[in-house]
Amino acid sequence: MNRNRWLHWLIAIALVLIYVWTFWDIRFSGIKETAGKITRSIIQGIFSPDWDYVYLPDGEDLLRGLLDTLAIAALGTFISAVLCIPFAFWAAASRNKSMALSGAGKFVLSFIRTFPEIVMALLFIKAVGPGSFAGALALGLHSIGMLGKLFSEEVENMDAGPTEALIATGASRLQVLWFAVIPQVLPGFLSYTLYRFEINVRSATILGIIGAGGIGTPLIFALTTRHWDRVGIILLGIIVTVTLIDLISGYFRRKLA
Repeated sequence: MNRNRWLHWLIAIALVLIYVWTFWDIRFSGIKETAGKITRSIIQGIFSPDWDYVYLPDGEDLLRGLLDTLAIAALGTFISAVLCIPFAFWAAASRNKSMALSGAGKFVLSFIRTFPEIVMALLFIKAVGPGSFAGALALGLHSIGMLGKLFSEEVENMDAGPTEALIATGASRLQVLWFAVIPQVLPGFLSYTLYRFEINVRSATILGIIGAGGIGTPLIFALTTRHWDRVGIILLGIIVTVTLIDLISGYFRRKLA
């Protein structure tokens, strides 16, 4: 009992020291005289959104930006969902007799997940130029790491009974894959893909800020030029879109469960 109490005190002291060390080098230089005025402008603009920006017949508007963002997220999710399947079976321990082979697959997926979407987007912007294609490639490549990990866990948790029964009857590998493996893993694959699409919609809004297309591009322009009313309508559009995507995706994932 005393040992546990001392352990709790040590953890608390360690946390306090970490917080002190974190804030030690922060220099507070005071609040600017214009801070109050700027804050009021931001709040007034955000809560007075520019409704005319929702649709502009002759130019870039909110609806086009949101559709572009959804297209980037959908293409990135499709790319990753297709390309990660071989990696998933490579990393699944239950499908590989060699643990070294499975470990190599898991290492590759972990290595891909190491790079954030924004870093990959910067690389693809240099490679293919700014725009939506760079954003879709960045999301697609980054999502391979996470979807591959989730898919491999789904394969590892698969019931081996149907597979062994088909092998015992002399079924070919293609027949085993089609009649025993795919029916078991497909619902999980689709559920994880929908969940990843939700995440990619949020990520696609950020990638536009660095020039990878989507609603993030007009958002950064509005922030730079201090058009707070336009910032307000863009943020409202993002909130509504993400909420609807979450609700629709959640409904289909519950049906797949």
